[in-house]
Amino acid sequence: MHQTEQKTVTFGARVIGDGHPCFITYEAGPTHDGLDSAKKLVHLAAEAGADAVKFQIIDPDRLVADKKQLFTYDILVDRETGKTETVSEPLYDILARRALSKDEWRDLKKYSDSLGLAFFATIGFEDEIRLLEELKCDSIKIASADVNHIPLIRMAAKTGMCLQLDTGNSSLGEIETAIDVIRREGNENIIIHQCPTGYPARLDSVNLRIILTLKQMFGYPTAYSDHVPGWEMDIAAISIGANLVEKTITLDRTTPSVEHIMSLEPSEMASFVKIIRDVETAMGAPRRILQPAEREKRMAIRRSIFLAEGAKKGQRLRDVKVEFRRPGFGIGPEMYDGLMDAVFTADLPSSHRLTWQDFSQPADKACAA
Repeated sequence: MHQTEQKTVTFGARVIGDGHPCFITYEAGPTHDGLDSAKKLVHLAAEAGADAVKFQIIDPDRLVADKKQLFTYDILVDRETGKTETVSEPLYDILARRALSKDEWRDLKKYSDSLGLAFFATIGFEDEIRLLEELKCDSIKIASADVNHIPLIRMAAKTGMCLQLDTGNSSLGEIETAIDVIRREGNENIIIHQCPTGYPARLDSVNLRIILTLKQMFGYPTAYSDHVPGWEMDIAAISIGANLVEKTITLDRTTPSVEHIMSLEPSEMASFVKIIRDVETAMGAPRRILQPAEREKRMAIRRSIFLAEGAKKGQRLRDVKVEFRRPGFGIGPEMYDGLMDAVFTADLPSSHRLTWQDFSQPADKACAA
């Protein structure tokens, strides 16, 4: 299969893409219930060492036509036993809990800036795009539900801002169409998210391998938006090439509302960041590069050629018995066959560790070979 050239994306002062650290976003959009709790989540995200915090700019009155339309999700009932319960409530009510005024969004963005935390949001209408422009955000996110909302995607692309495209429940053809729309506006700052559906998502819907397909097909940085409790799927996503992970955070996982059940709590947020950075360090590089300390350490457990009996000046190595012992600071066993005709320059005792100085010219030639 032809290898698509992998692009990078600029996000403020950061670069996102292969060869760069994973960009860690904490999602606070569905788990706050007003400005105060939103600020607490922003503070926790910054304190934990995340790169960005994400929200959802919601106007339920414009977005939801049927205010009685029910939405079903799971909540955590008992922390100790892990007991869950499936509940339903009007989607309008869920979204109304997340709604902030434009002045509150301005306040929240300013607060994020003061903590050095990048801020971006999912949008649903043109005026919300304009708000993110006004706030000088580095990115706009398009929800999975809007992957086919071509007019909205086109308007967002025209800003030139980095566009993050959620792709849950969408076909590859729909993703390709959306990306073509963005590119036709001259915008190449694109990040494609694999976002499994469900609250929480079932493991058989996570489909991490699609990350590789998206990278191969489009060449843009690829992200994983996690809808599964815990962080195992995030680590797995990074290990196969995700350039960004998005994980929902909450003040309390037992809050009886959507997405809290699969979110990280304050005591887990810093650990999540640390384990990602640890995994990145452990992943290393495609090439095997030995550090000086590693080279030195390996010689202590490798072997050298030792004399099993005394040797006389003028004898050849093939005429004396040898043993291969640790450490490996002498001549290694891989050189033995090439030194069979090397001649000793002096008498040497049994148990002597052989060095190049123990041989005359034939040994030098063997070394050069």
